[in-house]
Amino acid sequence: MAVPALVDEAAAAYWSGRPGVTIRRWAHEGRIQRYGAGRGNVRYDVHQLPKAERDEWTGQLLAPGATPPLPTCATAHRTMPQRAP
Repeated sequence: MAVPALVDEAAAAYWSGRPGVTIRRWAHEGRIQRYGAGRGNVRYDVHQLPKAERDEWTGQLLAPGATPPLPTCATAHRTMPQRAP
């Protein structure tokens, strides 16, 4: 397993071409791992983040990185019990 290359939220957002709130949501959903806790202390492994496509000269975003898949345990279909009328 590769050693994690940890970056802050702003760098993770730039790398993936997605807003910081999306990076936080992905971590909450279990798509990527979050390291640390507390405001300003959270880091993300750049190896788990999809790379955005950017213009090589200007750095302008051409296409954001793909959405990481949900973990297999989160994709299992669960039926909710129905309440009687």
